[in-house]
Amino acid sequence: MLKRLSLVVVATLMSSVLWAKELPDFTELVEKQGAAVVNVSTTQAVQTQAGLQGLPNLPENEAFNEFFKRFAPQMPREQESQSLGSGFIISADGYILTNAHVVDRADKITVRLSDKREFKAKIIGADKRTDVALLKIEATALPKVNLGNPDLLKVGEWVLAIGSPFGFDSSVTAGIVSAKGRSLPQENFVPFIQTDVAINPGNSGGPLFNMRGEVVGINSQIYSRSGGYMGLSFSIPIDVAMDVVNQLRASGKVTRGRIGISIQEVTRELADSFGLSKPNGALISGVEKGGPADKAGVLPSDVILKFDGKLVTNSVDLPRMVAATKPGSKATVQLWRKGAALDVSVVVGEIQDGADKSKQSEAKTEQAMTPSMLRLGLSVTDLSAAQKAELQVSGGVLIEDVKGAAARSELQRGDVILGIGNIEIRNVDQFNEILKKVPQGKSVALLIRRNDGALYVPIRLDEKP
Repeated sequence: MLKRLSLVVVATLMSSVLWAKELPDFTELVEKQGAAVVNVSTTQAVQTQAGLQGLPNLPENEAFNEFFKRFAPQMPREQESQSLGSGFIISADGYILTNAHVVDRADKITVRLSDKREFKAKIIGADKRTDVALLKIEATALPKVNLGNPDLLKVGEWVLAIGSPFGFDSSVTAGIVSAKGRSLPQENFVPFIQTDVAINPGNSGGPLFNMRGEVVGINSQIYSRSGGYMGLSFSIPIDVAMDVVNQLRASGKVTRGRIGISIQEVTRELADSFGLSKPNGALISGVEKGGPADKAGVLPSDVILKFDGKLVTNSVDLPRMVAATKPGSKATVQLWRKGAALDVSVVVGEIQDGADKSKQSEAKTEQAMTPSMLRLGLSVTDLSAAQKAELQVSGGVLIEDVKGAAARSELQRGDVILGIGNIEIRNVDQFNEILKKVPQGKSVALLIRRNDGALYVPIRLDEKP
């Protein structure tokens, strides 16, 4: 019995030793790199209503207070709003990276080093689209981080964050890479690194390290329903950030390419309807008239397979590729059109904020039942001349009623059908003639104009012609 117990103890100890060897040791990394991580605090003047001048002690009576609020003068008062964040030194002469939202609208920025020295910082430039800001403090011989290559990161790899969550300086948290190239709502230009590293308010702008002690990202966002950490953290890849930094240092602003198209994901149903063997690429649902893509001969219903030699696996890849292209340069775009691939050359334009958007007309025409109701569950009518002029289209049909397969595909009354696949729709008669030729059980892609945009909707024809 004693011998058996001894064997169990030995086995347990050996298992503990092996487990300990597999766990990473972050101590050396923190000792070497921690000094280059800084606390960033900002102050902003905020105008508030100070109350009633000369009457500092009003009675706590709602009616009484309401009387004086209406008839006594209200004096504005300036208060200071403070916020905290993190950052890290990228050069010994005082250049510091942080998030743009950390220093947004700040009147005063103070950087505190790990040795407690404090410096006033100035903003060299900030880019809200990527949430990157470059600061400068007047100092020399500062400790700086080493930069790594995010492309070499592997899902499941250990990573570490250093920052100031809730103002607690030099806090260290660790976890693994959960995913790469993650796309977030309203964030089209950043392929985020997703981790399960604990990130909280105050960590924003701090570095994400790999196990070699290299910065691979800037901690930027968390997904949370409570306002605190819930296991989903997102970091800006450092190569994306440094591209922004180089432009900010050179010109104080960031330029991005555009080609003037609207795109959507290629689903398996859409791939089938366009004759693609795999649901890859970016399906073009709209082309800006007179834009770079239009001038190059790109059409709605084209699928972009490659941009400037790079494979477009998912539609979210394309905006990043185009944005990273220098405006004015030429890019070769590989398209899938009518069952074959072809290349076109596009002169890339520049993104300009505040572009006007056209609005779809909600005018109605007399309803007419068509054969499309039998196969799709749609009742459609021709567009009036006024509707065509407002939408700036030469053809199309207006959806008046939705049932059956169309309703299951989430088509809506008021949508305008501009095309089937790569065929432009002129009127109801042509639309129905095309539908008659589609085999039973085959999926078709309808190009729909809805509100300010266009998209393809796949729909399967269940009824016989």
